[in-house]
Amino acid sequence: MHFSDTLDSLLRRHEELRDNLARPDLSGAEFSKYSKEFSELSPIVEQIEALKAAEKQKKEAQSLLADSALDAEMRALAQEEMHALDKQLPELTRSVQLSLLPKDAADEKNAILEVRAGTGGEEAALFAAELFRMYQRYAAIRGWKFEVLSISDTGIGGYKEASASISGQGVFARLKFESGVHRVQRVPQTEAGGRIHTSAATVAVLPEAEEVDVQIEEKDLRIDVFRASGPGGQSVNTTDSAVRIVHLPTGITVSQQDEKSQHKNKAKALKVLRARLYEAQREKAASERAASRKEQVGSGDRSERIRTYNFPQGRVTDHRINLTSYNIDEVMNGAGLSAFVDALTSADQAQKLAELN
Repeated sequence: MHFSDTLDSLLRRHEELRDNLARPDLSGAEFSKYSKEFSELSPIVEQIEALKAAEKQKKEAQSLLADSALDAEMRALAQEEMHALDKQLPELTRSVQLSLLPKDAADEKNAILEVRAGTGGEEAALFAAELFRMYQRYAAIRGWKFEVLSISDTGIGGYKEASASISGQGVFARLKFESGVHRVQRVPQTEAGGRIHTSAATVAVLPEAEEVDVQIEEKDLRIDVFRASGPGGQSVNTTDSAVRIVHLPTGITVSQQDEKSQHKNKAKALKVLRARLYEAQREKAASERAASRKEQVGSGDRSERIRTYNFPQGRVTDHRINLTSYNIDEVMNGAGLSAFVDALTSADQAQKLAELN
């Protein structure tokens, strides 16, 4: 269907829904169904009407300019209006196109963040801890709630792995492109010779699933309880409060031991398990839709090197969109991360728009 035909059909559907909602014989179920669709279409229709009004104004201005009897003052006004409309129309068109893009059902969901040290020993663990804090600061800037679920630390400031639940408006939409391998290049504090080392950490951002998104059967779970321990094996508490849940059909294993309550640890572990199962479903559906998923901006492939943080040069480079920033301190403090998030979102939208046309 041509773009203008698509817009006309949406306007007609909006009008139909308005008429249906005014019917006196409407049942409660019908009213609920039509209301939902009407409210979802209304903001798109507003943008379409703004676009069509601007197109009409342009035609009127063109007709005026084609009139040889038009006086100089009116001609100047018409030319000024044409200039403004030529600037406004592409923006209005893009706005409508973006509103027509298929929505990711997970975009408005909260997220589970998982950061793990990769290659590079203690240096990788220190970098993993810095990345985790970067997202914590970014969440604070966005006004999101950042709840630490678990941290497995090395005892000297590094994290072998850490996870958190992040809740707020549009969390997953903003963070979904962060999944992948983050590489760091710098001279470790422990390095006497001053040689630059390369280490890595893996980030996974999973949409937090509701119970309606993923059904987990009790019979599919093996739940073990054990005594929690801290770094170096010292006892954290003296009761069997730590919980390990194995999802038998998939083999996914989640452990939680940060809380002193077995009940709280189990609830946190189930939250993470549900998110991992939901993400596995999403990945399966996405790979079925497009064999080229790895080429997409938001592939979320955790084995893919997505970004390099070069401390000696003060440089952060995102390899997917070839964006480089020379304010590494600002990025690590969370504030500079927005430039990457915005650019990745725009690149993903441009790619989807290109597929539409």
